Amino acid sequence: MGEAAARALIGARFRLHGRAVAGGLDCVGVVAAALRADGFEGAVPSGYALRGGRSERVAALLDAALTRVPVARAGDVLLFAVGAGQLHLAIKTTGGIVHADAALRRVVERPGAPPWPVIGVWRFDR
Repeated sequence: MGEAAARALIGARFRLHGRAVAGGLDCVGVVAAALRADGFEGAVPSGYALRGGRSERVAALLDAALTRVPVARAGDVLLFAVGAGQLHLAIKTTGGIVHADAALRRVVERPGAPPWPVIGVWRFDR
């Protein structure tokens, strides 16, 4: 998946369960929109809570749709543990990550190394 597709989403507003740039995106919506821009046609999860996610369940969903890889490169999907029972998705870029930032209420590119532990990395193989 190209980081250009993720960067094109920067500035979209944040909305929990958001799947359209015009209406807003959450972290799942950012990954889904970037994947769709690159030709992904698979199912996208919905109806989840902001907290209480199980990393094994999310990893299994990602494993079913994408290829898990040991080392991230620009354009890959990253799954983070950001707090107790709270998971977060982002797209790796050359200089950081693109993600939906709930505190800033928009999609942003965060420079540098992400501040959260990485649980896994996935790649969209066209």
